[in-house]
Amino acid sequence: MKDTRTGTLYGVGLGPGDPNLMTLRAVQAIGDADVVAYHSARHGRSIARSIAAAHLRPDHIEEALVYPVTTETTDHPGGYRGALEEFYEKAAARLAAHLDAGLTVAVLAEGDPMFYGSYMHMHKRLADRYPTEVIPGVTSVSAAAARLGTPLVEGEEILTILPGTLPEEELTARLAATDTAVVMKLGRTFPAVRGAFEASGRLAEARYVERATMAGERTGELADIDPASVPYFSVAVLPSRVDAPRPSPSASPSASGDVVVVGTGPAGPLWLTPETRGALAAADDVVGYTTYLDRVPVRPGQARHGSDNKVESERAEFALDLARRGRRVAVVSGGDPGVFAMATAVLEVASQEEYADIPVQVLPGVTAANAAAARAGAPLGHDYATISLSDRLKPWEVIAERLRAAASADLVLALYNPGSTSRTWQVGKARDLLLEHRSPDTPVVLARDVGGPTESVRTVRLADVDPTEVDMRTLLIVGSSQTRWIRRGGAGADRSVVWTPRRYPEA
Repeated sequence: MKDTRTGTLYGVGLGPGDPNLMTLRAVQAIGDADVVAYHSARHGRSIARSIAAAHLRPDHIEEALVYPVTTETTDHPGGYRGALEEFYEKAAARLAAHLDAGLTVAVLAEGDPMFYGSYMHMHKRLADRYPTEVIPGVTSVSAAAARLGTPLVEGEEILTILPGTLPEEELTARLAATDTAVVMKLGRTFPAVRGAFEASGRLAEARYVERATMAGERTGELADIDPASVPYFSVAVLPSRVDAPRPSPSASPSASGDVVVVGTGPAGPLWLTPETRGALAAADDVVGYTTYLDRVPVRPGQARHGSDNKVESERAEFALDLARRGRRVAVVSGGDPGVFAMATAVLEVASQEEYADIPVQVLPGVTAANAAAARAGAPLGHDYATISLSDRLKPWEVIAERLRAAASADLVLALYNPGSTSRTWQVGKARDLLLEHRSPDTPVVLARDVGGPTESVRTVRLADVDPTEVDMRTLLIVGSSQTRWIRRGGAGADRSVVWTPRRYPEA
C-alpha cells in the first residue's frame, strides 16, 4: 500500500505543440502541482515548458532535467546508454526528494507521456513507489494526420509506427509490409528514411509533416523535401490507401500497369514475406486459384479474380490483359511461385509479342518443401532434388527416370503433388522404385497441410509408406542413406526429428 503522506506524481501529456490542444485535465494537473519538471537539451530550452508556460505560476518549483547528451557521442565510461541511465537515475532521485517531502510533481511531456516520451523513464523508476497518474495527450501522429487532412488509417488497415533510427533495411521491410505508417525521429535519420521509402516502393505515397501545430509548421510530399532542412520534430506519413486514386479497368492500353507474381507460402499470413505483403496491398487486382486467393486479406477498392486450379495459362493471360489496361496486378501462388506454380505460367504467356512491354516481377515465397522440412527438423540439410509426381504435364516415364537418377545419386527427395482423387497409384510406384536404391528403414516425412488447421507431420519407414494416406495436400521428403531419424524430448516424449548431416562421408 502506498504511503499517503508522500506527494503524487503526474505524467502530463501536453499534445503536439499548440497550447490550445492541451486537455483540461492536463491544465488542472499543472495547476495542482507544487513542482513542475521538464526535460531539455543542454541549451536549456524546453519545448514542453514553452507549451505549458501560460499555466506556470511564480510559486511553482521548476525542475529542469537537462540531458547530458543528445547524440550517441560521449566520453561516459558506459557509452551513450550508460550516460542516459545515469541521468535518468539522478533525475528520478531529484523528483523523489520532492515526493518524499509530500509535494505534488507534474512531469511535462510533449505529445503523450507514454509514446516515445522522456516521462516514461521517470515513470518506470517512480510509479511503484508513489501515487501516480498519467494524463494522455494528443500525439504527433494524430496531429500530423490532421494537418495533412487525410485519413491515416481506415477499416481493416494496419498502422505501423516506426522510429527513423532503425536500420534502413529494417525500415524498408516494415514499410513494404504495412498498409499505413508514420516514421518518427527524423532529422539526421532523414536520408536513410527516404531511402527506405524509395526501396519499398512507397515514396510516391509518402507525405511529410514538420512541427505539426507549432510555429514554423510545414507539410509536403516526402520526395520533395531537402534532407538538410529536416528537424527532429518532423514525421513521414503513409496515409490510408482506402480512397487513394486507382486506375480504372477501362484505362487505355497505353497506361502503365504491371504484374507481380507472389508466393503466399504454404498456409496463412504468418508465411508471407514483407515484400509479398507490400505487393499484395499495392495491387489493384489480385488474381489466383481461389484456395490461394482466400489467404489474401480483402482490401477496399481492390478487385479479386478467383478461378479453378487447372487454368494457369488463362489466368496468366487475364492478369496480363488487366496490366495492359493500366492495372497493378498481383498473381498469387501457394508456396513459392517459381516452384511448380504460377511464375512459369505467367512468364510463358508474357513472352508473347503482345505482352512484351508489360513488366513482370516474381517475388519468392516459403516453399512447401522448406516448410515441411522445418517442421520435421532439417532433412534438406544436404543436397536434395525436388520432383513432382503429377503426370498431368509430363509422362510417368520421365518421372520414373528422374526418380531413379536422383535415388542412385543418393539425394534427399522432396516429392510434390504425390496423389489426388484421380491419381492414386503414383505414390506406390515411387515407393517401390526408391526401395530398389534405398534401405527399407529410410525415413520418409509425410507433411500434410503444413501451417494450416489440419496440419499433420509424421515420419515413417520408406517400406511403410501407405499411398492411401497421401493426397495433393501432402508433401513427401525421402531421406538419403545419411539421413538420421531420432526421438527427442526425454522419457515419454514422442517427437521425431529428422536431419541430414552437412558432411558426406568420403568414399
